[in-house]
Amino acid sequence: MSVEEVKKLWRLTDAVCFDVDSTVCKDEGLDELAKFCGVEKEVVAWTNKAMSGGVSFREALSARLDIIQPTYCQLSQFLQNHKPLLSHKLQELVTLIKEKNKDVYLVSGGFRSIIEPVAYILDIPKQNIYANRLKFYYNGDYAGFDTDQPTSESGGKTKVVELLIKKNKYENLIMIGDGATDMEASPPAAAFIGYGGNIVREKVKSQAKWFVTDFQDLIDELM
Repeated sequence: MSVEEVKKLWRLTDAVCFDVDSTVCKDEGLDELAKFCGVEKEVVAWTNKAMSGGVSFREALSARLDIIQPTYCQLSQFLQNHKPLLSHKLQELVTLIKEKNKDVYLVSGGFRSIIEPVAYILDIPKQNIYANRLKFYYNGDYAGFDTDQPTSESGGKTKVVELLIKKNKYENLIMIGDGATDMEASPPAAAFIGYGGNIVREKVKSQAKWFVTDFQDLIDELM
């Protein structure tokens, strides 16, 4: 598939799946939670391993959460203090996509509780969020994460895309993201657009047929 073919599919798209961390948002939600809990350095190293495809996603997710051990109280305080930092031109892009009656989804290996405020700002319905769920004991201590969510393991985004295509009969669903797990979702996604506006991952830059560092490029192509 050529760049021009991807651009054509982008113009014809009927649904768009956005990754969240380092794509919709400028930062990585779990890294920011780690910073808030005082264990940023150890967690960021695992994030980079996961995004470069060096370890299984679930292994990296489990390792990071075992380091952070966030309590319900810490998560609540974090959400009160941490306002979503949207990527440049992202809000304008999402608005344009919706104006053209195309569906928008947030598909993330991050956590629903951190992503819901992002969806609220972008006016994306909660049912269009596909992400992981943290679990807590009755006393508020960290109790792990929901391993039944497809996004909790490698290949999870691919499963979500397959589900959406099957459920809604999409013909030209496009996946947009910065990481290897996003790129792996095409196929079944009709095409993948790599995004490097916050961080450039060399594997994605070299293998994506269309790689952008500014969402304005996608806006221009849809206008």
